Amino acid sequence: MNEMLETLVAAEIKPLGLELFELKVGGSRNRPVLDVRVEREDGEKVTVENCAAASRAIETRLDAQNFGDQRYVLEVSSPGIERPLRNGKDWKRFVGSTAVVTANVPGDPAGRRTDEVEIAGVEGDPGQEIVIVRNERGDERSFPLTAVEKARLAFHWNR
Repeated sequence: MNEMLETLVAAEIKPLGLELFELKVGGSRNRPVLDVRVEREDGEKVTVENCAAASRAIETRLDAQNFGDQRYVLEVSSPGIERPLRNGKDWKRFVGSTAVVTANVPGDPAGRRTDEVEIAGVEGDPGQEIVIVRNERGDERSFPLTAVEKARLAFHWNR
């Protein structure tokens, strides 16, 4: 069911200049909750208007197909300011940004570690990417993207 929903949602938001980042289905059988995360295809920030337009388009399609006996909750939002970095495309898009990265790099004496770093660059072909990160002292290190267990953008409130 999730694959079918993902295809449906992606098709409805594409004409709006949006792409599906993530779809989670929760709630109960009698009242499913669809949590839809969208991004703009142009890389700009997702606005409230983008979410509202996506919600209307998705809701119209779900209602036409009598999804969940029309008793569902639809939540549309952006991935957020601490969005996950899932693939090489994400990493390239956010070069220059600060991220919290958990990596287990073969041969690294530190082993599995979590660091807050600046994304300095990404090299290599898709599936073979090498990420380059810089710590707060300016020291750079590189490792295969496949060694990354978890990564997300970091956010700090200005004081």
